Amino acid sequence: MSFTELLIPAVTVIVILWGLKSGTDIFAEFIAGAKENLTVCMELLPTLIALITAVGMFTASGASELMTNACSGTLMRLGFPPECLPLALIRPVSGSGALAVYESVLSHCGPDSLAGKAASVMIGSTETTFYTIAVYYGAVGIKKTRHTVPAAIIGDITGFVVSVITVGILL
Repeated sequence: MSFTELLIPAVTVIVILWGLKSGTDIFAEFIAGAKENLTVCMELLPTLIALITAVGMFTASGASELMTNACSGTLMRLGFPPECLPLALIRPVSGSGALAVYESVLSHCGPDSLAGKAASVMIGSTETTFYTIAVYYGAVGIKKTRHTVPAAIIGDITGFVVSVITVGILL
């Protein structure tokens, strides 16, 4: 067995032994933590359902395809593969939706195409911004995100643009 395979069992044993040594009721603490996490999950559930529904509606309505077709000429002149636009639109909202779009780019364009390589770098260099903000801010009850959303969107746009530039240079 490797070190990484033993890491989680080792940490679990250390926590249990530490709890026994300090006289803590480990099971009661575990139940209290699980109860608290269920409460957090219930608070986050409406936000997550809204995000998933919005992504599904955006994709199913054809809006993604319509935007791609409308912007394809401009994107091609800028050197941005138009096939990657749906990925750039979905990625900040949904990781699973982005993976579905990514798979679509790879199956239609091929993994060795500019679009396939750019999509591969994009999926690894950007974040599911709105999902992350919803989960973390919702967990601690923050309602006003202030500069978080604009800064995160700028980071995502930078990731998308630099992905295409980098792939273009290395191709």
